[in-house]
Amino acid sequence: MKIDFWIDPICPWCWLTSRWLVRDVLPNRDIEVNWRPISLLFKNNPPEDSEYFGPVNMSLGLLRIMTQLENQADVNEFYTAAGELIHNGSRGADVTAEEILANAGLDTGLAEHATNEAFDSIIRSEMDAGLALVGNDVGTPIIAFEHEGSQIGIFGPVISKVPDPEQSLEMWDAMVTISKMDSFWELKRTRTEDPNFDY
Repeated sequence: MKIDFWIDPICPWCWLTSRWLVRDVLPNRDIEVNWRPISLLFKNNPPEDSEYFGPVNMSLGLLRIMTQLENQADVNEFYTAAGELIHNGSRGADVTAEEILANAGLDTGLAEHATNEAFDSIIRSEMDAGLALVGNDVGTPIIAFEHEGSQIGIFGPVISKVPDPEQSLEMWDAMVTISKMDSFWELKRTRTEDPNFDY
């Protein structure tokens, strides 16, 4: 199965979902991941004086770099290095693109792309493709896959910690099953705990 996974590196919920997928699902299911950008700065358009603006603006720079990486293996390494520093390392928006690229084993010179607004049209186009599948009232993560000749997408799963391996596979299989149902739209409950990166 080939899946598309829309990411913004600054989102902790997206990071946990991606680790669930990479750590437990990919080794046990025949899946190929295509990482795609979605900007929470573009999506939510926060005012510049909000505490939210700085982190999502920094992350936009990372997404610009992501659009210029040569292949999905590099994107995976870049996103993994970003998440480990931003979330697991509790660095948040204080991390630099150069640090992330170095930790990913990539050319640190690519950091110059972080301020290049010419790549924003690519990010917006990729983001719009994901939102076209799930609607505008969601954020990230978005996961999509082919089913009976059409691409179907779902927002989530949103998790506060990575489940144990057995539960991870149960969750993946359940998500795929319900996503294929034409009449299924939503499962939701209010989050009562913060993201836990101890996995």
